[in-house]
Amino acid sequence: MTSANDQGKNPMADPARDATDYPEVHPARRKPEDSAPVQTLVFLHGGNVGNWSWDPQVLAFGDFNILTLHLPAFGARFEENWEGLDSAADDVAALIADEVSEGGVHLVGMSLGGVIALHVAARHPELVESVFATGVSIAPLGTAAKAVQRMQLKLIGSEWYWKFQAGAYGMVDNERELFAEHGVKLKPENMRAIMGDLDSGGLPADLSAYTGPALVLAGASEPKFVQRSFPAIAVALPQAAIRVVPGMHHQWNIENPLLFNTVLRRWITGQQLHQVLREPVEPKLRGASFKRTSTLEEIDPQEAEAAAGAAQAPDAGVADSGQPAPESKARGFADRLDPRKLDPRKLDLKSALSKKPPVAKRPSESDGSAE
Repeated sequence: MTSANDQGKNPMADPARDATDYPEVHPARRKPEDSAPVQTLVFLHGGNVGNWSWDPQVLAFGDFNILTLHLPAFGARFEENWEGLDSAADDVAALIADEVSEGGVHLVGMSLGGVIALHVAARHPELVESVFATGVSIAPLGTAAKAVQRMQLKLIGSEWYWKFQAGAYGMVDNERELFAEHGVKLKPENMRAIMGDLDSGGLPADLSAYTGPALVLAGASEPKFVQRSFPAIAVALPQAAIRVVPGMHHQWNIENPLLFNTVLRRWITGQQLHQVLREPVEPKLRGASFKRTSTLEEIDPQEAEAAAGAAQAPDAGVADSGQPAPESKARGFADRLDPRKLDPRKLDLKSALSKKPPVAKRPSESDGSAE
């Protein structure tokens, strides 16, 4: 396990971060303000980024010992084979046991990392002090979304695809480069295996073994299938506080690190909920079907379902009404994800991103240290 001390540098002060050699161990740099014992934060990254994505949090939480682990098949371990969610959870637990000699840890998981955090809590509750999971989708995958996934697997080796995704997540220049550099190294067979694990639902069966505090969040601007997973999580983890973060997308720890850090600090220092958090809107949850898409991209399930339904239509060409037949519409949906048929002018990320509102400034040493 690598640490910043082992590398002889401060990764946060180094603008030339690498997608695969970001340290995993970050000792506390200052004592907590209340002179309490130093606690440990364990950050588990999502299925489309590496542990470098937690850099804004490493900078802001200098009063904690921090582990930013490389999950199997990602980052420095991108050549390893994915062995399943339970195996990944046991791997995380072993690393925690090696590095933390006293007390439980605060698990912080994003997307796939959030699913793994739930598995760690279920399988190794004695190691966990609290759980903070965001962007977690644990519902079985629908037929249409599986078709979308197959298309995405064909694109993950393309650098432009990852840069385009980085723009959608609101990443700044350095993060966009790291995101693309890391993305093209991911092995399609590993991503296919991860998708297969999540297709059947990623919720651990024995989650009731964990009785500690948990906060489960979703960005209000990320795909709605994430919020549709809330009811199942509420049943399996009844003590969990479940909230929505207004205006935020999937990777909001990078999109708005100052907000993320403040929400997280209030939670881990006293299980307090930040006033910005909102209750889920009940009508959207009641009777919702559980569907999830890829860990790679934000896809609107309604559009995906419409495309899949159209693809099953027996007739092609033009319908009797003179309108394009459903199959033609399905082909149009697929064409938008086909790199051979994309307009290069529309991939001018610099121009497109320049029209977006400015991204929040990088956090300083003091950011996240106060509520």
